[in-house]
Amino acid sequence: MLELRALSFRRAGRMVLDGIDLRIGAGEFVGLLGPNGVGKTTLLRAALGLIPVQGHSSLAALPVHERARAAAYMPQGRQIAWPMPVEALVALGRIAHPRAAGLDDRAAIERAIAALHLGPLRHRRATELSGGEQARTLIARALAQETPLLIADEPIAGLDPAAQIEVMRLFRHLADQGRGVLASLHDLGLAARHCTRLILLGQGRIAADGPPETVLTAENLARIFGITAHLTHGPGGLLFQPLDTIPRD
Repeated sequence: MLELRALSFRRAGRMVLDGIDLRIGAGEFVGLLGPNGVGKTTLLRAALGLIPVQGHSSLAALPVHERARAAAYMPQGRQIAWPMPVEALVALGRIAHPRAAGLDDRAAIERAIAALHLGPLRHRRATELSGGEQARTLIARALAQETPLLIADEPIAGLDPAAQIEVMRLFRHLADQGRGVLASLHDLGLAARHCTRLILLGQGRIAADGPPETVLTAENLARIFGITAHLTHGPGGLLFQPLDTIPRD
């Protein structure tokens, strides 16, 4: 669903991404992890062809109309400029699909609204919603696009704990149905519990890539995040709790 080869990006003389090789397949929910400023957003935007980079992205190589049917994108910025109803905003996700294709737009919109529990808000102006409600609306818009791949940049930031868990469960459900999900995340505990695979970025390179228990090791946490943490297996998966920072030189 996505292949990156030797992807590199330099900003103001600093190497932000340095030779990234990455493949995302069907049935994967991949969490992209790393400290602030390490290049997670840049990597997602580069993969989508939204910024010029060196190297190859299978998505960026597609014509725009094909790209929009191959991958949906929820950006980190959540500014909603138009005072349009939630239902109409979610419906924007169907623009990529030509009506002549015979696709059931209404059914896709209703599925997305139901998945994010937006029924009671469907007639509210999106600009009048809380930040968390706006985030759920934008996730629903991406979901309504019904693409094989969903790319989301910090999708659970600002959501209350219940909504965070529901969104992570939704993304895992999409992967279990055979779709691919790539999401940048800061909550390592939820990433450990729900993602099928984690990618850890450090200094513009992939520092670790694999199942959560092989990525969230004491060594990786100390080297990349500068923290100690407690990890254990509990009902439903890996449990992760940050404990303390490690003094830096």
